Amino acid sequence: MPNLVSLSVGFLLRSVRNVRGNEPGANVLLAGEARLDSDLSAYRGAVADVLAELAAAGGPPSVQTAERILVRRLAESEFAVILSATMPGPEAAMHRVLREVRTYQHSARSSAGNLLAMIRIALLSQIDVLWWGHLPSYRADADVLRSRELLDLDALRSGGMLLFRYRRQTSTLLGRAVRSAERVAVPGRAPRTAGLQLACARAELVVLLNQIAAEFARLAPAGTPRLWVTSLTRSVEHQRHLRSLGYAALLPSAHCVGFAADIEMAWFRHFQADQALQQLLLEHQLAGDLNVIDEGQAWHVCVRPGAGRALRLIPDQTLVG
Repeated sequence: MPNLVSLSVGFLLRSVRNVRGNEPGANVLLAGEARLDSDLSAYRGAVADVLAELAAAGGPPSVQTAERILVRRLAESEFAVILSATMPGPEAAMHRVLREVRTYQHSARSSAGNLLAMIRIALLSQIDVLWWGHLPSYRADADVLRSRELLDLDALRSGGMLLFRYRRQTSTLLGRAVRSAERVAVPGRAPRTAGLQLACARAELVVLLNQIAAEFARLAPAGTPRLWVTSLTRSVEHQRHLRSLGYAALLPSAHCVGFAADIEMAWFRHFQADQALQQLLLEHQLAGDLNVIDEGQAWHVCVRPGAGRALRLIPDQTLVG
């Protein structure tokens, strides 16, 4: 398989030159560059086509079948133009995806319920890597807490500057007992999620989450709770811990540089608001603001470079009220 991967990467690079050969600056593929919307749309369409091919055989594909198809398909121009611009290069991108295929194990905790779901998540997450893979990740929780690039959400919430909800992870026996009792006494009062271990994020992401929360409040049926964020910035250390527990925690991850969030989705079915939220997130993706990945209970969102900077962080007081 390593030989096949090397051959495929070589073809991938040639495909990029063929696709971009007649454009000014065709050979300059910068890490972190927000590729053309048409490139991203073609990439997402190619992902859907690969998944359809994998599913066509009937039943879950074997690891060997998945590897063979991916090695062949990832050299196509729709993939090449994106993967060739990721850090540290297209070969690393291909190995990242194949690693998830080879190491996949079903887990009730994972957002990837089967191998096809894992492949979809791994492929779509390469857009996050395209945008933010050139940035150094926060290695440990202490690095996150020391960062001057991140906003403290607890402080923003106490100041009335957030339009979305979240709750902190509890680490005490009493706190866990209270939440367990809450789930029994008032089922559906809150999403079934552990909560945020680190309540901080980049300003651009907070701004965009505020905007989405305000739009969701207008679109959702009356009585729908505010947008609920289940995960934000994580350290590589914590990401690896989640992976060891069976979660689909990929590396590199935009969570580990502060530009990604997970938004609760399943809970909003109780309020007939999940379809409105899905449509809203996909519209923001179409507008070029986000990369969106359906991960079941929660949807992963990653803010695009440049998005959110022109929006106000402090929302209208009427919206806060």
